[in-house]
Amino acid sequence: MKMCAKVIMLAISLFFINKSNAQNQLHNYVDPMIGSEGDGRVFIGPSCPYGMVKPSPDCTSRPNSGWLPLPTEVTGFSQVHVSGTGGGPKYGNIQIMPFSGALDKLDQTSHRAEENVKLGYYETVFKENQIKTEITTAEKTSFYRITYPKNTTKELKIDPGFFLGENPEPYAREAQQFVGSQIEIVSDTEVRGYSRINGGWNNGRAYTVYFWAVFDQPIAKYVTWKDGKFYVNQSAQFDSGKKTAVLVSFGKEGKQELNVKIGISFLSELKAKNNIETEIPHWDFNTVLADLENKWEQLLSRIKLSPDTSAEYKKMFYTGLYHTMLAPVNRTGENPLWTNDEPYYDDFYCIWDTFRTSSPLITLIDPKRQVEIVNALLNIYKREGYLPEGRSGNDNGRTQGGSNAETVLADAFVKNLKGIDYELALKAMLKDAEVPPGGNEEREGRGGLLEYLRLGYVPFGIDRAGNRTIDYAYNDYNIATVAKGLNHMEIYDRYMKQADNWKNLWRADYENNGAKGFIMPKDASGKWLDDVVFGESRIQKPTYKYTPVITESPWYVCHWCVFFYEGTSWEYSLSIPHDLPEVVRKSGGDLAFKNRLDTFFDTKLYDVSNEPSFLAPTMYHWIGKPYLSSDRIRGIIKENFNTSHEGLPGNDDSGAMSSWLAFHMMGLYPNAGQPYYLLNTPLIKETILQLEEGKSFKITAKNLSDTKKYVKSALLNGKPYNQAWILHEDIVKGGELILEMDSKPSAWGTTILPPTK
Repeated sequence: MKMCAKVIMLAISLFFINKSNAQNQLHNYVDPMIGSEGDGRVFIGPSCPYGMVKPSPDCTSRPNSGWLPLPTEVTGFSQVHVSGTGGGPKYGNIQIMPFSGALDKLDQTSHRAEENVKLGYYETVFKENQIKTEITTAEKTSFYRITYPKNTTKELKIDPGFFLGENPEPYAREAQQFVGSQIEIVSDTEVRGYSRINGGWNNGRAYTVYFWAVFDQPIAKYVTWKDGKFYVNQSAQFDSGKKTAVLVSFGKEGKQELNVKIGISFLSELKAKNNIETEIPHWDFNTVLADLENKWEQLLSRIKLSPDTSAEYKKMFYTGLYHTMLAPVNRTGENPLWTNDEPYYDDFYCIWDTFRTSSPLITLIDPKRQVEIVNALLNIYKREGYLPEGRSGNDNGRTQGGSNAETVLADAFVKNLKGIDYELALKAMLKDAEVPPGGNEEREGRGGLLEYLRLGYVPFGIDRAGNRTIDYAYNDYNIATVAKGLNHMEIYDRYMKQADNWKNLWRADYENNGAKGFIMPKDASGKWLDDVVFGESRIQKPTYKYTPVITESPWYVCHWCVFFYEGTSWEYSLSIPHDLPEVVRKSGGDLAFKNRLDTFFDTKLYDVSNEPSFLAPTMYHWIGKPYLSSDRIRGIIKENFNTSHEGLPGNDDSGAMSSWLAFHMMGLYPNAGQPYYLLNTPLIKETILQLEEGKSFKITAKNLSDTKKYVKSALLNGKPYNQAWILHEDIVKGGELILEMDSKPSAWGTTILPPTK
């Protein structure tokens, strides 16, 4: 009896230990619904890290990520989506929809009675028919477990004609347009086909998504559909430029649970089938889910937070990491454009957003992955002639400002990522900087390049002249950085000179809201423009007064015709990441710059959701007041970020917003393309970065509290550390940074300012 009792007690204790371990797994702190409502637009369905397949519900064809909150109806479940993007939708391909009833209508729209979402898993039950749909996924294969009510028939729609962003206007800007689709019942348990769509946010060329669907029950009957008509016992509908679909019934017999695997490929139907056979050769839904959770756990556990971190902060932080690793998408082995063994990634959506925070965070979490991503950029350059800026559906486009892949390459170079051909990278950067893209300025390269090289700025009249000028100046600095490191000193000298070109649009005498000096419009003759043309009329040319606080679009000009893309001169005049000491000087010195920053934040000229302002809260560092940066950051996070469905203040833009938050919660912030991180007061008492070769780097904020929020002193590996920035190489060597916190600001970090160019 005693032995039996001991065995029982041991079993009980093991049960609770295992349960506790499961609950403490970091992926349980990820909430895919954070940022799903409001402006965040994040993808809420299951996805592997950088996963090609992202299945989730499509709530009408309107939203970018497919999902909308209840009570919006569900049109079906598609297999390919993006996350957090603005502009027009992309993807929403290969839609399925379970239903019960006659095979006589294509529209099977239903409403969700409930919804359950966690990392790797989505579940809903429909009001109309009580059908439960559960979804998980592998890298290239979706897995559905559909449970029908007892005593009902089991039907399923497969619709390759559906896609997001459909517009009745042919070739409408940023709308996706139907090109073709095809469907075929291959056997009583298999259906295959494809969807061919063009357009979307990048106005891209046609892309094709192939699929192969497998069921664990035999089809009892079916009808195919094409161009509004049903065809009984006709097993295939070939592509004739018309939409196609199929309705299948599995009857009333057998179990009420239907399992469906959908392999996806950008190469062929047979490759889609192979993806199923390779990734999910079984019918165990829970095993697929567990594998997916394990993939995320391995990545998320590379950054561990102190055990006493609040559940809210853990959710915000780990969801931020999760969002960062949804894109770009790994399509290695799925490139329909050329064949080689090099990495291929798509959905750089877009680098204008992600170069600032997402790329540097991936470099910290998973440097080998970042090497793959950089080599994929170079792979695209070798085959298509230019580095991408925005790329989706295997096509370059859009450019919003600079040729910002150059910053990504420079960031990899200064952080010494191995396995990259940096001589090739320099050639790719120089191609952007020296060869006009010949009418393809919206797809790649630099628009207004000849004017920029001739005048030293992009003149007003060329779209986005203001932010293009300052972006190109920074991209030129990125080129100079790599050229110097590779000992190409003539290239270095030229591009360091061009890195000053932002000054050519700095109007030193212009005053606004107490600040002096702004980036302002100038025409090709060198004349400053106080009044600029309203609208696009070539006959009448009314004007409006241009000021540093004006937001031009959509009130005065088209979205892409602005002087500053998605921002104002107040924002962009601070967005000179390589030359902030000079911005301080031109603003009138330290005190004037402090007042300028205070006005920027206090009068709501700062926009937390706008990427050109991402660096701004840290800019007090450049006048020796890092404690003011920390105050701003904490205030911004408190006011704008939380664990609700509206917990992100703007489009997540493929993880850009989420990675901004994750960095600041650790007390680090990158200046992308440069080899250091700014140090701020962390929100977390202890963060441990698990690095390569078994090394780790710990950031400890001793005595951190709501009142003790200022750094009094610091030790790096036991030695006094008096600067409010740290080199990347000092982190990856491993060690510990200890921040001693106090209730009032100190002299720490006030004398050794961040590096200058």
